[in-house]
Amino acid sequence: MIYLQSILNLFATGNIGMVCYDMSVEEKNAKENIVSMEQVAATLSHRSEEGPASRTNVGMNAGVLQTEPLVAAKFSTFTVGEPSKLYYTMKRLLDIILSILGIVFLSPVFVCVALFIKLDDGGQVLHFREIIGKHGIRFYALKFRTMIPDADGYLARHPELMQKFKLNMKLTQNQDPRITRIGKFLRKTSLDELPQLFNVLVGQMSLVGPRIIHPSELVRYGEYAQKRLSVKPGITGLWQISGRQHISYDERVLLDMQYIDTRSFIVDLVILAKTVKVFIVHTGA
Repeated sequence: MIYLQSILNLFATGNIGMVCYDMSVEEKNAKENIVSMEQVAATLSHRSEEGPASRTNVGMNAGVLQTEPLVAAKFSTFTVGEPSKLYYTMKRLLDIILSILGIVFLSPVFVCVALFIKLDDGGQVLHFREIIGKHGIRFYALKFRTMIPDADGYLARHPELMQKFKLNMKLTQNQDPRITRIGKFLRKTSLDELPQLFNVLVGQMSLVGPRIIHPSELVRYGEYAQKRLSVKPGITGLWQISGRQHISYDERVLLDMQYIDTRSFIVDLVILAKTVKVFIVHTGA
């Protein structure tokens, strides 16, 4: 209600003209940012076909991937171009509205997925993953459980898998024997992430943002760590629409920095639209 009152006040005070001006400027900047991000996503996706990359840097203007140390990347360690208050207001409104609609209309899906998980092995339905969020605040992100109950213990008992896991802080479905039968489908379709709509609703996450990370992963961001903590993590983002399972960890860091530097309300809408497209392709809908 606070956000709605703010918007109504704009009409009452006659400042709606300034809002329209801000939105037009944002739209112009967003178009440039979208083109730039599409070049990055396409380049990283193409690079993934060639195999894991070393520490790399994206040449943003040329839209090519140039190999050089990550510490010398052309991203500032501080936030570039802090978005306006209007952006934060509109973004939060979008988060609240879409998360509520998603929870309500997808409730039958929630019930079905929970039932399938329970029937599969009788274990817990939800997995609570510890996440480090904006300003370093820790919370638990909700996900439908896709692994066997003792997944962490299994990994600890198999050093060879642990070594592969530490490379990118994840294993592919083909490498990971801990993933359950229903878990494979949930991961392929990203349905396992639906419970994070509740994290969005309470303000811990956003629909669009950098990917969620465990506190132990923050060190992998190096000099970009504080910049990473300046924004809320998102359910979806650039990594989600650019071959997320086929790029290196360093390249994922670059995508997060690219999003932080170029975020706008229109860019968020484009990412959401492309996420829906990816979801439809993966589910075969």
